[in-house]
Amino acid sequence: MKEIRKEDIKQEVFDLYDDYAHNRVGRREFMQRLSTYAVGGLTVASLASFLMPDYKNAIQIRQDDPRLKSEYVNYPSVKGGGTIKALLSMPADAEQRLGGVIVVHENRGLNPHIEDVGRRAALAGFISIAPDALTPLGGYPGNDDDGRELQRKRDRNEMLEDFIAAFEYLKDHKNCNGKAGVVGFCFGGWISNMMAVRIPDLAASVPFYGGQPESEDVPKIQAPLLLHYAELDTRVNEGWPAYEAALKANNKEYTAHMYAGANHGFHNDTTPRYDKAAAELAWKRTIDFFNEKLT
Repeated sequence: MKEIRKEDIKQEVFDLYDDYAHNRVGRREFMQRLSTYAVGGLTVASLASFLMPDYKNAIQIRQDDPRLKSEYVNYPSVKGGGTIKALLSMPADAEQRLGGVIVVHENRGLNPHIEDVGRRAALAGFISIAPDALTPLGGYPGNDDDGRELQRKRDRNEMLEDFIAAFEYLKDHKNCNGKAGVVGFCFGGWISNMMAVRIPDLAASVPFYGGQPESEDVPKIQAPLLLHYAELDTRVNEGWPAYEAALKANNKEYTAHMYAGANHGFHNDTTPRYDKAAAELAWKRTIDFFNEKLT
């Protein structure tokens, strides 16, 4: 079987995968359209497999890492008096209260990659919480295809309320210093923007390629923003000029970075959309920002 290299994949294939990952095309149509690019010894199956996340080999920080204390917790949900399951992580040797970081998943629930990002935030010196917005539907089902289908069944504004509840839980946690920020990816980027709109005492917000709030909501934002965008992510980037204009018009504190040659999802190191240089730089900027705002 021919080995597939990222540099051999046309941008149209990444755009097609983006459509599939965001439910704009179904799996059957995705596979049919992918066959157009299965040439030169490539099969549709191998190409599809190459594009899918690899959670087994791409995890950076394992659940049992001795440097961390990491456990699942439950906090109150806005839906039906239930609870939301979340991964709570902090440095094992922490001797003082820490700044808090809410880590918000993409459009498929709390998968192994987002749990890993939660642990990365903890290893950087914070107490982090990574909620699973699919908890009312049984939680992340073990694969992203089913996870996306489940998440489509939840109202995104109800999910927003559940992440706001995570902020309240974390801010008041005995190991948190009372300052809490948020970082989110894709759907989680929209949640991060909207938490900035909704929570007056949010200490920092870091949306990665996230959908923007309405311009009329921008005056409500009090949190400083660090925004990460991917140059090739034309779908999300369409909303950035109006958002930036509103931020400027309302004298909001923000810094935005556009990562050249990067695709939507560039921070996710389990798929070939991953851009190592952009991801590492964006994460360093994120941790530096949290160190400035949360400590």
